[in-house]
Amino acid sequence: MPISDPYHYNHLSFPINNLSCLQKKRPMENYTSSSEFHLLFFPFVSGKRLLLFIVFSLLYLTGVLMNCTIIIVIYYSQHLHSPLYIFLCNLSTIDILYTTVNVPKLLDMLLFDHNTVSFNQCFTQLYFYGGCASTEDILLFTMAYDRYVAICKPLHYHYVFSGENCIKIIIAIWVSGYFNSLLFTITASQMSFCESTKVEQFFCDPKALLKIACTGTELFYIVMCIELFVFGICPFSCTVISYMKIIRVILHIKSKEGRWKTLNTCSSHLSVISVFYGTVLSMYMMPQASHLVGLEQALSVLFTTVVPVLNPLIYSLPNREIKRALIKFVNVKKC
Repeated sequence: MPISDPYHYNHLSFPINNLSCLQKKRPMENYTSSSEFHLLFFPFVSGKRLLLFIVFSLLYLTGVLMNCTIIIVIYYSQHLHSPLYIFLCNLSTIDILYTTVNVPKLLDMLLFDHNTVSFNQCFTQLYFYGGCASTEDILLFTMAYDRYVAICKPLHYHYVFSGENCIKIIIAIWVSGYFNSLLFTITASQMSFCESTKVEQFFCDPKALLKIACTGTELFYIVMCIELFVFGICPFSCTVISYMKIIRVILHIKSKEGRWKTLNTCSSHLSVISVFYGTVLSMYMMPQASHLVGLEQALSVLFTTVVPVLNPLIYSLPNREIKRALIKFVNVKKC
């Protein structure tokens, strides 16, 4: 029977609508031969690339230098070898990794216009970026719990946060954070990208990759929702509950000086938590719209380059112990 007969053609086991499906899938077949993503970063800054390169280079170097200084000062100051400052060293390490994962590629794009990245490089970057985010999220909750035990259960503090327990907690934080990122990255790598190779970000951001994916997104959404609950909602909720109990204890302190002193031990951590969750929620809760791409990229720059510089400032400027240790360390080196 000739296929040209439209009546009989519509009754074949292969319907005519499937031809359009095949035509839509052809771009994906062509795309699989490509092994690169094209990163797009602020197309309207073409005439200011050198200026931005200098700005981001200074931010990167400043952030790395300040975080390294905090780690070195705490390491050489015996009286700062307490759980809170050990956690602070790990936070500084995460901030160094954050900037090192993302900023060098941004500088390469600004100076040399190298906006392509291979699939392996992209998902490697996604793995370390996700690992840093997950680890910092759990670490911030652990630091909140540290303040809760120190203020609300002071007699149990040295038992809960003993030296051995601190080592176990730190290992568990890093292992769980990067294991979570491994599952997340493997799931993301199973997606097919058939619409475009252009990622509207200066790094391999999962939200930007999801925009250009056409298959495999169902499993990715399931894994993302589970991880959002386990590594997002749960730590944040526990942090909020910890500080609610801390505030209740502070309000029962009769001395105004005692209340202020106790609250001052939590102020730096509260500021870091506000900056972290504020930028993350602004980045990933924003609706996907073409006119919001510039704002998303600006928030990503804030999160990956500015926040790692702010964290050491927030912790070091109000903290007398760190300032004294820093002055003592500098004087010893001069002698």
